[in-house]
Amino acid sequence: MPVVAAVVCPHPPILVPALAFGAAAELDSLRFACLSALDLLGGVDRLVVVGSGPAAGRYDGPAAGTFGPYGAPDVRIGSGPAVLPLSLTVGGWLLEQSKSAALPRTYLGVPTDETPARCLELGREIAQGNEQIGLLVMGDGSARRSDHAPVHLHPRAEVFDTTVAQAFQNVDLEVLAALDPDLASELQAAGRAPWQVLAGALESTGLRGEVAYDAAPYGVGYFVASFT
Repeated sequence: MPVVAAVVCPHPPILVPALAFGAAAELDSLRFACLSALDLLGGVDRLVVVGSGPAAGRYDGPAAGTFGPYGAPDVRIGSGPAVLPLSLTVGGWLLEQSKSAALPRTYLGVPTDETPARCLELGREIAQGNEQIGLLVMGDGSARRSDHAPVHLHPRAEVFDTTVAQAFQNVDLEVLAALDPDLASELQAAGRAPWQVLAGALESTGLRGEVAYDAAPYGVGYFVASFT
């Protein structure tokens, strides 16, 4: 059972207080939930951070990411040229704030339009081998949850996110594997592909799920879930 623990977190850049400005305190509960969940990843041999991006990519632990495009050029992770997409940059930043900061890590970028079959295959590849793996999966729910969302309200957005949250709680991997890429794209749910990587990685593990955060404070669905 190489994947011994997994955590799901969202990746809005405003999780970084330097980017949230006056709204920083509004996300304190979300940050706390993320960092508390990350504590569960301690003791593994290696962390794998999975997130969506414009293209596929695998990166080693020192890989860099920057929040410069979001207004904080001095806030970055890693060393060297900034190659990580936003989802992995936020994941790395969260890890650096957590008790798991010193653990070896690698990053896996998954194209936002990757097929479910390939996502599941990637998850199964992560679970191969003898190392005990801790998985951090970055992904937002629908960005169409309210009239104040980045994109106007969609009538199916809340149902989609509720289905995902219940699948996390119940570790219903079949539901995660069956998420429709076209619907997820229409709802602007950035987490679909990484969540399907998670589904592949958790097959045959017997881990139990718990959802610690499920809300849409800015019209975007954010989840924090753990699997132990």
